[in-house]
Amino acid sequence: MTQRGRPLSFDREAALQQAMELFWAKGYEGTQLVDLTAAMNINPPSFYSAFGSKKKAFYAAVELYIKTVGAKAMDRLNDAGTVREGIQAMLECSVDVATSNQTGGCLLILGIVNYSQENEDVYTYLKTVRKNTLALVHNRIEKGVKEGELPADTHVGKLATYFLGIMQAISFQARDGASKEDLMDLIEPAMAAISF
Repeated sequence: MTQRGRPLSFDREAALQQAMELFWAKGYEGTQLVDLTAAMNINPPSFYSAFGSKKKAFYAAVELYIKTVGAKAMDRLNDAGTVREGIQAMLECSVDVATSNQTGGCLLILGIVNYSQENEDVYTYLKTVRKNTLALVHNRIEKGVKEGELPADTHVGKLATYFLGIMQAISFQARDGASKEDLMDLIEPAMAAISF
């Protein structure tokens, strides 16, 4: 399908990177169109031409986040030699991500915190993204059980939910200003859940 109208006079990918950073810092609800256009150094018509709406820009920014920043923790989870090493690496990476920007936290967790009816579809979208993360953690733990790394009676679902909760706690505490060292200190006691 060919694009109609004038071609974009700015780098859409660079603008999307700026949008991602802004949504990460301020959340969906806290980010206004004027913030986005200022960060991208474009006018509103150019913004609408490139992204269609604030909501569509947010979805595109989340997808960029997943492909770049968010993929790191899941890559560490799946690339490690054992499930225990993978979980620990995932949590350490979560700390790195949560402390990698000035605001702190994770876009997927803090992108929209307050449920409001007017933003229900955005809230549902992020909730689905988090469920996908839960499924990845679940699958890795399940693989560890099948390969004999964990006992056969391991409650995979509860363990996966627990570690997703630890990742969320890391994000919220980072947003509250916890230091990287303090966040790393959460990992050792969390790993006790997977010791046997």
